[in-house]
Amino acid sequence: MHIRRDVKVGLSVAAALAWIGAVTLLIVHEPEPGAASPGELRDKLAAALSRHDADAFAGLLDYPGSGGGDFAKDYVSALAGRGVHDVRVELGPDAGEPTRATVSGALGDGKPFSYPLAVTSEDGRWTVAFTPPLP
Repeated sequence: MHIRRDVKVGLSVAAALAWIGAVTLLIVHEPEPGAASPGELRDKLAAALSRHDADAFAGLLDYPGSGGGDFAKDYVSALAGRGVHDVRVELGPDAGEPTRATVSGALGDGKPFSYPLAVTSEDGRWTVAFTPPLP
């Protein structure tokens, strides 16, 4: 009787340790948010918005709290609903040290659109934020 219980306890402890190890590995291997350079940010942002790729877009956001993924899904869903295509991103005022990303493209009916996003940099990673860009 005691042997079965000891085996069950041992297996439970081993399973718990394996789960902790797996979660730790996932966290360690999770890519850093943002892009390594302004040019990479520009290219990845344009691609994510063009493809309506919520996961790629979420990885480029400087979003407070834990709701960035949900925000990204809602955002790209709205873009897809409007038929957004031909998305371009320009960085400024200095492309090497930008503070603003201007997103432009065409809606499904062919009308052009354009709007600015703030560009942020922290620890060598470049992201965009939905706060008013600094002049």
